This record gives sequence, structure tokens and C-alpha cells, in this order.
Amino acid sequence: MGAVMERVTISLDEDLLRQFDSYLERKGYANRSEAIRDLLRESLEADRLSTDEGAHVLGCLSYVFNHHQRELSRRLTKAQHDHHDLVLSTLHVHLDHENCLEVAILDGHAADVRKFADTTIAETGVRHGNLHLVPTELVKGTHRHGGHSAPHTHIHPKT
Repeated sequence: MGAVMERVTISLDEDLLRQFDSYLERKGYANRSEAIRDLLRESLEADRLSTDEGAHVLGCLSYVFNHHQRELSRRLTKAQHDHHDLVLSTLHVHLDHENCLEVAILDGHAADVRKFADTTIAETGVRHGNLHLVPTELVKGTHRHGGHSAPHTHIHPKT
């Protein structure tokens, strides 16, 4: 059984409404209500993660950096090794003769993931840094994988 929907009324000036309707069209929303619900969920979750430092999250940290910047590649790699408990995987893409894009998938408490991301983005030579957090929960269990059974933990995104 679905959640009970409450009807609310909001007032928007013409320019903001025009921008919002353009956003709906670009994103493919069928109606304003679904878009507003998604924007509210995203905003409320971001607010919760900004105050719940102990929340478990997956993070996607992306940034562009100049690989000619003195010692920067070495410092970034060292930071990832020093935080191997947070860094699940990285992707490194050569964009041109000077710039690289790196994407790091992070797993841990929100405060630790955010601190690692902020430190990385603050490195001289790093540009266009962005961190996207996904709230998760750790679920411990035992079930079969390929003929054997062993206890292990799964990371479940929260809905």
C-alpha cells in the first residue's frame, strides 16, 4: 500500500516557474509533483548527511587535475593508499596532454568520506572537484555464493 499523499500549494514567480518547467522538460518529468518530490528528497537527504557524520555512505568523488603539477600525482596516490579503508576503486582518464580525470568510489562514515574528499579537492592543481554521497546501510548475513557459504557484509543503498 502506497503512502498517503497530501496536497500542498506553493507560489512561484513567473521566471522561476518558467525555469522549473524547462528543468522538467530537460529531465523528462511527466509532472511537477514528481520533480518537486525528487528535489525535496535529494535536499533532505543531503541535509541529513551533512549533520549525521556517523551515517554510512558510498561516495563518488570526481575531480580534474593537471598531472604536470609538481608531485601532485604522487600526493594523490599516496592519499588513496593512506586511506585504503575508504577507497574502494579509482578510475583514471587522460583528458589531454595536461589534464586527467579521476573518479574514486569511497565507502565509510560520512565525516571520513567528506574529509578525504575535501582534502583531495583542496590540493593545488585539482580542479572541478565534486562529491556525491549515497546513504547506505551495512547488512551482515550468511548465504551461498558459488557453492560455499560464508558470513559477509553487503552494502545496501537506502531508499
